[in-house]
Amino acid sequence: MERAGEVSAAAGNGNGNGLARRAPSTAPSARVSIWESVRACGVWGKEVEKAELRRQVVMPLHLRRAVAAAVAAKDEAAGVAAASAAKEGQEGEKEEGPTVAPVVVFVNSHSGGRHGPELKVRLHELITGEQVFDLSVVKPSDFVHYGLSCLERLADQGDNCAKAARENIRIVVAGGDGTVGWMLGCLSDLYKTKREPVPPTGIIPLGTGNDLARSFGWGGSFPFGWRSAVKRYLNKAATGPICRLDSWQTVIQMPEGEIQELPYSLKKVEPADRLEISQENGSELPEKASCYKGVFYNYLSIGMDAQVAYGFHHLRDEKPYLAQGPVANKLIYAGYSCTQGWFCTPCTASPQLRGLRNILRLYIKKANCSEWEQVQMPSSVRSLVVLNLYNYGSGRHPWGDLKPEYLEKRGFVEAHSDDGLLEIFGLKEGWHASFVMAELIKAKHIAQAAAIKFEMRGGEWNRVYVQMDGEPWKQPLIQEQSTILEINKVPYHSLMINGEQ
Repeated sequence: MERAGEVSAAAGNGNGNGLARRAPSTAPSARVSIWESVRACGVWGKEVEKAELRRQVVMPLHLRRAVAAAVAAKDEAAGVAAASAAKEGQEGEKEEGPTVAPVVVFVNSHSGGRHGPELKVRLHELITGEQVFDLSVVKPSDFVHYGLSCLERLADQGDNCAKAARENIRIVVAGGDGTVGWMLGCLSDLYKTKREPVPPTGIIPLGTGNDLARSFGWGGSFPFGWRSAVKRYLNKAATGPICRLDSWQTVIQMPEGEIQELPYSLKKVEPADRLEISQENGSELPEKASCYKGVFYNYLSIGMDAQVAYGFHHLRDEKPYLAQGPVANKLIYAGYSCTQGWFCTPCTASPQLRGLRNILRLYIKKANCSEWEQVQMPSSVRSLVVLNLYNYGSGRHPWGDLKPEYLEKRGFVEAHSDDGLLEIFGLKEGWHASFVMAELIKAKHIAQAAAIKFEMRGGEWNRVYVQMDGEPWKQPLIQEQSTILEINKVPYHSLMINGEQ
């Protein structure tokens, strides 16, 4: 099988500082999160001077005030006015020159161990509050639509500092994988509206799993000596090379009904958007069907693991005092898994615990092929995972490092996060999943694909659990009519900053 895509020479990020590179090797980074937490304190490695950091990442006063005002007012004109006022207040002073790599930070105060509020204070000390946004107050889409538009308008008016800032700006997300995905989804609008360059994204890992952070060299957890480490994160964000990440669009067609408790990663398709999606996927959407679409960057899974995730999320929402950090979250998650029958109930028991083959048919398109090919589902599989990154489930590697002989025998290629391919594997009962997650054995390899289609029918089931990048939901099923879930590659890459320095 040929790899679906190759790394291009130019990143197209407009910052003039290099090429788009393949994502760094992630096998070591997933296993050394504790060591990374210690090393990030700054004891090992070069200490970053605050003054030098500010010269590197802080925008000139009139620009940072302009961006903050435009985002707050949701009006780029308000930002332009704020820039003029700031310049008037600086009359007679030496004009500030362009910043090398301006960095804007978005903080999710609710991620992981709730370090967000303290982190915001530290960021204000190191750079400036005008370049730090709290996601509970400011949506990433507001920054993309108004903040970046303000810089673009100032650049059109002849402001060379604004032009340089817009071309070289970089984003840092302090949060978990879901928060990073939210940011990447909003930045992807720049491709659709032809407002490139698209800023690359770095990560300060605040979440529970942090698989995106692990995959691009940012570590698996928030470091112990975090006050010193924040300077290193910002320096990495400003100087790190750019990597590419595949994005995958999911479209769900339901014969009738609605998805309740819709996750953030999924949106209902309006009638006006159906034609566009049909053209993108090469298949017509039925007029009467309820349709939803979303994008994932790490994984999509169907079955028992999604059911456990769904229960865990509801428990955490009902009793937030139980989830006080990544370690507590993982303990609760493991305990909840034991209550769902994955370990003790055989696959032949009640319908909701049987193998997925009873309700699901799997079709794939291989690289450079246009025809769907049906793949037989193993009868024992109770959870099916579609994986884009090497890391999954807090740094585990269920696909494994496969030998060349095995790859050739199965028709697989070495997996990368920007190769245009997804890896499909299965988990059986809880014991099998536990051994896989402990990396004592590999998962059940099923296929490698450039596009995927699931056809689901309820039979005795009236629902199935699905999750995308950690956001689970209950997918309604109907006995005699099919629900189709189709996955296709988004035609552009997300840009990530490699933090492995």
